[in-house]
Amino acid sequence: MGKIGWIDSHAHLAYQEYDQDLPQIITNAKERNVSRIMIVTLTDDETRKALTLNEQYGMFDVAYGFHPSDLDKISENGFEVLEDFLKNRQLKAIGEIGLDYYWHNDNKEEQKAVFIRQIDLANKYEVPIIVHMRDSASDTLDILKKHRPIKGGIMHCYSGSVEMAFEYIKCGMYISLGGPVTFKNAHTPKEVAKAVQIEWLLTETDCPYLTPHPFRGKRNEPAMVELIGLQIAQLRGMDADDLMVKVAENYYRLFDQSCESYVK
Repeated sequence: MGKIGWIDSHAHLAYQEYDQDLPQIITNAKERNVSRIMIVTLTDDETRKALTLNEQYGMFDVAYGFHPSDLDKISENGFEVLEDFLKNRQLKAIGEIGLDYYWHNDNKEEQKAVFIRQIDLANKYEVPIIVHMRDSASDTLDILKKHRPIKGGIMHCYSGSVEMAFEYIKCGMYISLGGPVTFKNAHTPKEVAKAVQIEWLLTETDCPYLTPHPFRGKRNEPAMVELIGLQIAQLRGMDADDLMVKVAENYYRLFDQSCESYVK
């Protein structure tokens, strides 16, 4: 049963950047009432590290997938290893996966093929997906329509339009907002935060990246997801505790977990 609190649906806590002070990072998160953190991993070693962390602290979920910018790093038996984690029910999701035409626009067909293969794997083991999308909104949507993730998923650190957000929701995808929603000149994420139905919203940090205002320039961490939630609540004109409860309920619904009730 999941505890109600702030949810960080995307954090890279298995990165080496946190090796020296991870216990303090976790303490900081607990002090800011962060109840659940999805550790997203990019390598086999990171995945094992994240699984060990959850054994120790019990407040993490783990997702692993092949990032579109790292296709050249997939080992010969990479998909076999990924499937072994799934067979053993060690992963809550496959991700982050998807398309990135900003950094790589010369291997689009390869990106699409790897993306689709991982969606098929997610469907085989009935887990959600976590999608990375950059300068590839149309192709991403086209793939999600043709290869629909049966357990849904998350549009990670969503930066697209309000109109496209509604299209992704039709594919069973939750819209997760991160630090940019707090940036003063980031108009589109703010519009998305106001427009998307509350039942389809999630929060994340994508730490160590995209640190929210007023701490831009510093290393991000899960405790700062509270700032993102407070900004979204303000934009929607709702009580921050009510938003926190809704987001937690959304997260646990997506991952087929029940959640404890919250009393103010």
